[in-house]
Amino acid sequence: MQALYGQHFPIEVRHYLAQWIECQLWDSVELDNPAEEAKAKHLLENLVAELQKKAQLQGGEDGFLLKIKLGHYANQLKSTYDRCPLELVRCIKHILHSEQRLVQEATNASCGSGVQAMDSLSQRHQQINQSFEELRLATQETENELRKLQHSQEYFIIQYQENLRIQAQLSSLSSLPQAERTQRETALQSKRTTVEAWLTREASTLQKYRLDLSEQHQKTLALLRKQQTLILDEELIQWKRRQQQAGNGGPHEGGLDVLQSWCEKLADLIWQNRQQIRRCEHLTQQLPLPGPMEELLSKLNADITDIISALVTSTFIIEKQPPQVLKTQTKFAATVRLLVGGKLNVHMNPPQVKAVIVSEQQAKALLKNESTHSESSGDILNNNCVMEYQQATGTLSAHFRNMSLKRIKRSDRRGAESVTEEKFTVLFESQFSVGGNELVFHVKTLSLPVVVIVHGSQDNNATATVLWDNAFSEPGRVPFSVPDKVLWPQLCDTLDMKYKAEMHSGRGLSEDNMVFLAQKAFTSSSNNPEDSRNMTITWAQFNRVRPLLPQLNHRMSGTRWSASQKNESLPGRNFTFWQWFDGVVELMKKHLKPHWNDGAILGFVNKQQAQDMLMSKPNGTFLLRFSDSEIGGITIAWVAENPNKTGTTLTGTTLTGTTLTGTTLTGTTLTGERLVWNLLPYTTKDFSIRSLADRISDLNHLLFLYPDRPKDEVFAKYYTPLLCKYRPLGYLASANRISGPHVGARADSTGGVTGRAKAVDGYVKPQIKQVVPEFTTPNPEPSGGTPTFMDHAASPSVSLPNNFAVFPSM
Repeated sequence: MQALYGQHFPIEVRHYLAQWIECQLWDSVELDNPAEEAKAKHLLENLVAELQKKAQLQGGEDGFLLKIKLGHYANQLKSTYDRCPLELVRCIKHILHSEQRLVQEATNASCGSGVQAMDSLSQRHQQINQSFEELRLATQETENELRKLQHSQEYFIIQYQENLRIQAQLSSLSSLPQAERTQRETALQSKRTTVEAWLTREASTLQKYRLDLSEQHQKTLALLRKQQTLILDEELIQWKRRQQQAGNGGPHEGGLDVLQSWCEKLADLIWQNRQQIRRCEHLTQQLPLPGPMEELLSKLNADITDIISALVTSTFIIEKQPPQVLKTQTKFAATVRLLVGGKLNVHMNPPQVKAVIVSEQQAKALLKNESTHSESSGDILNNNCVMEYQQATGTLSAHFRNMSLKRIKRSDRRGAESVTEEKFTVLFESQFSVGGNELVFHVKTLSLPVVVIVHGSQDNNATATVLWDNAFSEPGRVPFSVPDKVLWPQLCDTLDMKYKAEMHSGRGLSEDNMVFLAQKAFTSSSNNPEDSRNMTITWAQFNRVRPLLPQLNHRMSGTRWSASQKNESLPGRNFTFWQWFDGVVELMKKHLKPHWNDGAILGFVNKQQAQDMLMSKPNGTFLLRFSDSEIGGITIAWVAENPNKTGTTLTGTTLTGTTLTGTTLTGTTLTGERLVWNLLPYTTKDFSIRSLADRISDLNHLLFLYPDRPKDEVFAKYYTPLLCKYRPLGYLASANRISGPHVGARADSTGGVTGRAKAVDGYVKPQIKQVVPEFTTPNPEPSGGTPTFMDHAASPSVSLPNNFAVFPSM
């Protein structure tokens, strides 16, 4: 916990302003948005003011020193962050999130009976932390042994020099008298014999020390490799997988603070061991001894270099991915981060990062280490950025804020694959050195697959490609291979994740919804969810879009892209399964999200199911279901009296041998004296004119939302308030109202409904009427003096004659 604080943010400030700090909306500040600097500046000023206020409240002898200290901290924070207030927000967000994580880990550790009470995540973290402690102890042990070796070798060298001095003295005895020479020679020879015997023994001991130390280093390196594999190949890969799933609406991948702390610990331990090995090499060169030490140390040095190279290159990652559906001539952003940059002091000479867009084939060549230098598949503006070091959080990142894809160069694809199935990737690369240019690294990382579009009409199909790739790609794949078919439940999980994310709701797709989708995808009539449990769905069934004119497909001119596409559509439709589903999602998130979250929309119900459900309910009961025939359409189905009651003769029409289903009379099945009406589907264009709740309010014959909820109870809170009766200058306000079919209308001889409502393809058409509320009554009786609605305009999805017919109010 103490490691979170320092001069950048003293722990005393956190202590004395704890409640105030925790109540501020730090997460509401977007750190990558320069426009948020004013908000951050305001937070800084308030923090300084709170500190000064706290200081003034301190009194007495005990509070004197604290008053001075808090005042000093206020001035210190102001001078540190006055020019960069966003860094203060970044620092405090980092501290608060780290505190929450540490508290959660401590809570998990204290609950229940030890390890059994901890979840798998906490267990993994505990295992990693234990391994770090083992590595720390092992590194400390080899450091101690190395110091002993160095001390022993220094003493050996002293004795070796002593032996050389003795030899020199023996050589100088020739000038002495015989008697004295003999006496001194005997003593020196005895001393030399003793020293040489010691040197021989000590040389063996030193060699053994060196071999033992090399063996210890080998064990430490093995532990380092194991720990690094666990962090990089499991934890970091899982984080990247969560990041990919987040592109489909999965939970946020989480912060990188824990991973960075682990990687920094690894870098620190690896660097310590590398320095130890270098010192061993120096000792060996200083005092060469017979044996395999030179080869052993050379191998250790190569191994430790490989380990640190793998760590550096693997921790150069994309923290914020570029958009996976990338439109040309549109600004986009991305953030690249080096997790060990701060620990290795890379920021002392900040490196520059370059971004280029490459094709799938170029990405494959990169992973094979084939030369693709300077090759790209397009031009990105503002594609160079210098990495910045944030001292408060210890992060080294490059923030690309204003990139734009100016041009894209497509590959020559003459097969069945369309441009919205062609995948690219953004390559980020940089070069820097560590250890005083001792090691030079050229690092690269690839973004998640990107589909490039030039027109908004391509977004739907491009999103399908991205969704399938994010959901079903395997770790370590060859770019960017994905399975051609998957199990239906797997796709259901993906669609559910996407739907819940777009709705910002915990209410996802139910099992009944999945059955409906299976019926649509497989053209099945089964209502049993088990029937589709083991079925597979192919990419073609999901959203295969084939180009009709390859030359137009590659040219990518400004014309509408859909003109050169052919869909593998649902039976009887001109759209694919995904296009239908995505249309529902777009409609819901733009206009109907609150109603879905309230449970007011059943949605995934076909026409026959709606009829079966409504026929057992009282007249005026209605439900909302998604249109089968129109992308992004929703219709209202309701039960009402049959205008052709039993015994009515339909002049000129012979019903013998005719099945009264589908589009008979009002487009629904005739049953007894009642039938189910279906309103022509509303689309997003309709709801941009008048909301669903207001449309339902306008239709007075809609009484109960299925199964039995009064409509006002469900929708009243969403009704648009009535305008005030009188406007300035004596004008009255008009309003739009929806006019639906009059359920008492009689059928004509052609099977339609005369006068007031006609069914087309099983649907009746609503109209928008402009009314003056003061000149209408809520429920007027049909009479000669009935107030009228003036036909104002047809719903955008309805083609009606431009006349001004007069309709009775409903």
